[in-house]
Amino acid sequence: MRVDPAKCIGCTHCMQVCPTEAIRVSNGLAVITGERCVDCGNCMRACPVDAFYIMQDDLSLMQKFKYRVALFPSVMIGQFPEHITDDQIYGALLELGFTHLMEVEQPIHWLVEAYRKYHAENPDIRPLISSFCPAIVRLIQIRYPTLIDHIVMVKAPHDLAAHYALERLKGEGAQEGETGLFYITPCSAKIAAVKRPLGEKESIVDGILNMDEMYNRVMQVISSRPGVGSSGYREYLTREGILWPLPRGEARLFKHKSMAIDGIHNVVKMLERLETENHPELEFLELRSCDQGCAGGILLSGNRFLTVERLERRARTFPHSHEVNPDGPAKADVLEKLVTDPIEPARVFQLDPDRSRAIEKMALVEKILCRLPAIDCAACGAPNCHALAEDIVMGKAKMTDCLFLQAEWQHEGRVTPARGFRNMEKIWGEGRFKADCKKKGARNEGY
Repeated sequence: MRVDPAKCIGCTHCMQVCPTEAIRVSNGLAVITGERCVDCGNCMRACPVDAFYIMQDDLSLMQKFKYRVALFPSVMIGQFPEHITDDQIYGALLELGFTHLMEVEQPIHWLVEAYRKYHAENPDIRPLISSFCPAIVRLIQIRYPTLIDHIVMVKAPHDLAAHYALERLKGEGAQEGETGLFYITPCSAKIAAVKRPLGEKESIVDGILNMDEMYNRVMQVISSRPGVGSSGYREYLTREGILWPLPRGEARLFKHKSMAIDGIHNVVKMLERLETENHPELEFLELRSCDQGCAGGILLSGNRFLTVERLERRARTFPHSHEVNPDGPAKADVLEKLVTDPIEPARVFQLDPDRSRAIEKMALVEKILCRLPAIDCAACGAPNCHALAEDIVMGKAKMTDCLFLQAEWQHEGRVTPARGFRNMEKIWGEGRFKADCKKKGARNEGY
């Protein structure tokens, strides 16, 4: 995730929706603290001027490979209008240069087996937490490290499809290095999962493509090319596979002893409770960063509610996963590669690595909070008063960054008006407070 300084207006929308307080405003621009960012995309969704953008690979990268596999989730199909058929979409992707196509939720029954095996082998860990959403895994890693052991150490469907496609092409004669795997992603978190994977040293996916851009490319060529007979490309796609990225897609495996929560701020509330309370009645938690699961991904073009409805209707035309289970020599190899390495905590929220110094700093944070107004206005360039107190203790901010303290000290004569004004310009940028009727940031602007 990046910020375009030419577009950013320092409006605090992004800062106030960030679940990990990874954003500050400095010199009138949003600044992302990379080690705190979980790539959930809430900042990008909230920005009224589209100042956030995502780094991705160029489509020309696939020309290096003889076999070019497009891996994409079922939600990509769900965002297209009803009059466009699966065959047309598949045909357009082939027209764009891919040689093989695979919806990543096949063969999903293998992933179901891996989940059930992990569930049976770890009876003392309850509830298990899905590893499907990389933003949630990263959130737990940096903010709730005591819950890391609850994460199911099984990779996501795009890893399943990547390994399966690779094994299948090897069986058809593809040589080492001839196959390029390209994942068309619905969200920024999955870009990060490929570029900076957790639970593995390096992803086998060779390129990551923005689904929003690919949707536009498909729409450009879809009318100029007839559809192809695409059933052979999705012979192992099932009802459960199509519904997997939607709410309760995984949780339905555990029936009434499971809970599905979508929306990262709802997830945060659940994880806060889980850290302090036991929930022995729960077997499994399906946690998704986006509202409506992957149908609400930040890189989708279609309406998330329509996407869910289309996919539910599409799923009814496919068989159940237990009816489509492609056993073969590749199955054991793929299942073995679906097991992740242990995930280590990333203690980016600690005030100091030395425990005694950290306790001293915590006491200082509480002392500073007594002086701050607890209004959480974000006028200091931090999302709330507690975040400002931590920034002050870490040497990243000053007490005078608080607009209200500064006004009080000006009244007492401890700070001159000129100095106070310079302090505000340091946060919000020079000339920010001059009258300008063309300024961005009006009510609902950009939505």
